[in-house]
Amino acid sequence: MSTNNSLLRKADLAIEDLRADGGELSPEQGAAFIRKLIKQPTLIRMCRVIEMLAPKRKINKIGFGRRILRKATSGVALTEAQRSKPTTEQIQLDTKEQIAEVRLPYDVLEDNIERAMSANNEASNTGPGGLRQTIIDLIGERAALDMEELGILADLAYANPDDQDDEDYLAQLDGWLKRGSEDGNVANIANASISKDVFKRGLKTMPSQYQRNKAALTHLVSVNNETEYRDTLADRGTALGDQMTQGNSPAYAYGSPVLPVALMPEDKGLYTDPLNLIFGIQRQVSMEFDKDITARVYIIVLTCRIDFQIEEAEALVEYEDIASI
Repeated sequence: MSTNNSLLRKADLAIEDLRADGGELSPEQGAAFIRKLIKQPTLIRMCRVIEMLAPKRKINKIGFGRRILRKATSGVALTEAQRSKPTTEQIQLDTKEQIAEVRLPYDVLEDNIERAMSANNEASNTGPGGLRQTIIDLIGERAALDMEELGILADLAYANPDDQDDEDYLAQLDGWLKRGSEDGNVANIANASISKDVFKRGLKTMPSQYQRNKAALTHLVSVNNETEYRDTLADRGTALGDQMTQGNSPAYAYGSPVLPVALMPEDKGLYTDPLNLIFGIQRQVSMEFDKDITARVYIIVLTCRIDFQIEEAEALVEYEDIASI
């Protein structure tokens, strides 16, 4: 049987880590950790969220994809071949469960520079605030980014022989980029640098019926490519050029905003209404807490069941082979 000390050594974060990395309480230190910044999710905040009551959900679509009017002849009915009927389609959400676990020994929560306040007479390792709350906040921020990574980059054919966890995570389903390349419209940029010509090609690749509201459509590119496009606009000796370098309003291309997406690959992009991107949630993101009193560790477990889909693939253009910066 493992001793208490051996169990504690297996904890994810030990008090020795704090001593080695400067996190243990010291009179010369500040009262809070400086949080490391991470990339912020973009599309999760903009896409269409569908709450699901079961692991699978079918979304039905119906419409007329071709002409239904015919030249009429007096007293003559249309033939069976001339009659029209709507076409129907289905897309399906099939959620996959995700999980994260963090373990915090009692002494880590007691002996750090963000000890919880004891204003309500609770012990420092269980009270509000402090390192425990800091870590809970960081878990939520990181989980949101990881879910967006799955939505953008997931590919059932993804392989990473050097990292099995990475392969298992991103090979669970097909994300928006993979679905867009298979079912949507593809604009191959042929290794051209980002410019208005790239976005013109995306617009011309989009079927005209989906261009009725260009302001709702968005060019979604990498952060660097958005910066490079701003730079091309800034070269103009006009008020617009000044705004691109001194302001922070969105850049536009042919009536649609150009927005940066932190996890978008440099050579790819999307052109669609963000609400055309579906984020299905069967189980809302939940965070549960427990403790192992023998090992003297607090346990934080985050779980959710999610999937990603495209509502109307024909209303999406995927940019491929944009030149690397």
